[in-house]
Amino acid sequence: MLTLLDQLDKGTLWRSPGGIHPPEVKFLSNTTPISQLPLAQEYLVPVPQVGENCTLAVKVGDKVLKGAPLTQGTSIWHLPVHAPTSGTVVTIEPRASNHASALPVNTCVIAADGEDRWCELTPGSIELSNHEMIAKIHGAGIAGMGGAAFPSHIKLNPVSEIELVIINGVECEPYISADDRLMREYSQDILAGIGIIHRLLAPKRIVIAIEDNKPEAIKAMQQAVSQSALPAGSTRVTAIPTKYPSGGEKQLIQIITGREVPSGAIPAKLGIVVHNVGTAFAIHQAVTQGKPLIERVVTVTGQNVGKPGNYWLPIGTPVEHVLKYTEFNAEADQKVIIGGPMMGHALPTIQVPILKGTNCILVPSSQEIGTTPEEKACIRCGECANACPALLLPQQLFWHAKAEEYDKAASYNLKDCIECGCCSYVCPSDIPLVEYYRIAKSALKQAADEKHQAERAKQRFEARIQRLEEEKLAREAKAKEAAARRQATMTSTDKNAVAEAMARIAAKKAAAAETTADNAPVEVVAADASSTEAPKGKAAVAAAIARAKAKKAAAAQGADDAESSQQAVSPEQSEPTEQTESLSQKDKVAAAIARAKAKKAALKADSDANSDTDAATSNTDKSATETTANAEADDKKAKVAAAVARAKAKKAAAQQAESSEVAEVQPERVADAKPESESGSIPSTPLSPEDEKKAKVAAAVARAKAKKAATQQAESTEVAEVQPKLAVDAEPDSESGSQSGDESSSVAEPSAPLSPEDEKKAKVAAAVARAKAKKAAREANAISDANE
Repeated sequence: MLTLLDQLDKGTLWRSPGGIHPPEVKFLSNTTPISQLPLAQEYLVPVPQVGENCTLAVKVGDKVLKGAPLTQGTSIWHLPVHAPTSGTVVTIEPRASNHASALPVNTCVIAADGEDRWCELTPGSIELSNHEMIAKIHGAGIAGMGGAAFPSHIKLNPVSEIELVIINGVECEPYISADDRLMREYSQDILAGIGIIHRLLAPKRIVIAIEDNKPEAIKAMQQAVSQSALPAGSTRVTAIPTKYPSGGEKQLIQIITGREVPSGAIPAKLGIVVHNVGTAFAIHQAVTQGKPLIERVVTVTGQNVGKPGNYWLPIGTPVEHVLKYTEFNAEADQKVIIGGPMMGHALPTIQVPILKGTNCILVPSSQEIGTTPEEKACIRCGECANACPALLLPQQLFWHAKAEEYDKAASYNLKDCIECGCCSYVCPSDIPLVEYYRIAKSALKQAADEKHQAERAKQRFEARIQRLEEEKLAREAKAKEAAARRQATMTSTDKNAVAEAMARIAAKKAAAAETTADNAPVEVVAADASSTEAPKGKAAVAAAIARAKAKKAAAAQGADDAESSQQAVSPEQSEPTEQTESLSQKDKVAAAIARAKAKKAALKADSDANSDTDAATSNTDKSATETTANAEADDKKAKVAAAVARAKAKKAAAQQAESSEVAEVQPERVADAKPESESGSIPSTPLSPEDEKKAKVAAAVARAKAKKAATQQAESTEVAEVQPKLAVDAEPDSESGSQSGDESSSVAEPSAPLSPEDEKKAKVAAAVARAKAKKAAREANAISDANE
């Protein structure tokens, strides 16, 4: 059984399914050599890949030379573009694209200077390494010249091993003759490019396929093969039957090898690579001469062109400029088609550029291609299925595409459609089937792009989250390492210092806790004494009043001691009596007078406190943060007044408790004692232990009775018995009381604010004084109950 290579050597061919035989009409353009057109005033070079996988290498106002790169790639899929002539970059902006939709695409506009000067080129040779050759091909921007414009450096660097290379010179599209003329005139250059391909891919066979309607091209290529340096028997020219679309990549592979490329697969999986003859010519120029792909052969044909033929057109040449110099005769509703009549598309405007994949500009007359007929309903004849070279079901694709059921259309292998137009050509209902398929493909492509972008966004988000987590872990690890280094380098002195500092902090905390615990009841008492809603100034006034009362209590204690001492050291004033019954009556009167005075003193103290509190309350809104102006003077006077009252009370109590010592006391003793108390004279003679004990007992009894009288607030019966004498004795007291009232009123008008520390101390002192007073009252009550 013959192998594939044996069959290739014999020239065996296989029949491809489908296809049609439309009029060729190639004679309009294939009879004249390839020529040049004058330079255009400006060139429109699309740069659609900018922002995706490349960046601009020029800016507005830059001078560029012919062949200078306009973009710099950042990806292997980047296809560089170059300046088609020398000139100035006048603008970079969106312009109409060479597409049926004419959607704007980013375009670099170059104003030609007319000099057409080349930039410095770097020629190479066949001796370059494969990597260097592929780099030069990539840098030259070589793409598929058959119409797909796929990057050639990708196809020349496949992953799998390549056994067969097919050079496509079929050119089956009607009207187009660019490859025909190129093979006739540049067969040697094409063979040189094929030699570079052979060097890079090292295939076992190379087949140059040409339709049998191009005998001149077949002859020229056979002659070039016989003169080439390629290994003998490795390359052959094969003529294939003329049928459209035999030039399709998958269709040509099936004709040459009998193998069918699976759906969704590429020919490289079968060990086959297909290149156009124009691509081989461009590879030769890029590697050996260093020229980038800046021009190509374009067929300009149609009955409305005065000079049809093939022209070397720089990439970016406006279509309008080409038609102008080929004597374009426009008609009403004139169509200008890019590509052939089967696979081309009509332009909405002629202000669009020539691209790397543009192989024909067709300007037909109304007799060649009439108006588009009205679409009729599908009659399900099946002719489209018979003509389809990809063995698809065009009617099913049409129904799903028209209903916008693009997923169902994709399930019928819509992506395998090569848009050859055979189905539309044979359709008796004049349905533009290819247009429906193109719309469906665009919708599917857009959906796929959106899905891809969403997936990329998700990947970027996940990568960001992972990066942030890694950075966090790195920071934590760095902090731990720094702490470990500090711990390792810390000296014993540093450790001791740290320990001491920690000990001081602990001690301060303990002291603060103890102080808080000690002050807790005091703070509670202080909170009970004043309203929680009162301002700080009111608390300061109350604290000042409390301090004054505390000092009064201390002065009273001192006066008691002085009174007791005076009584103890003045025995000469006490005389024995013989009439105990009469003295007992006097003692009762004196005790009653003393109790009345003590009660009056207590009432005065309470009245003073109330008046002080009322005055402080009335002035709180105006001067809440002020303190007393003459605190020490107030304290001294308050001490004297309180001492007088308590001394009289304690004296009377002592006289009642010790009847033996006060038996000789005369009624005028009370009057004598009063000026002594008011003068504040305190004897300095020391007391005996027994007298001191008695004096303390008497003082305690007097204080208890004074406190009891202050709490009860009503002892009117005893006051009434001594009213005449009490008025005389109380006159100086009332004067001092009024003075104290005046002074207490002055307390309500503080002139200097207290500091937070003084305010706190005042609160504490007031609370302590009140606590002591309550404790003394309780003790006095207990003693009084025991004595009674």
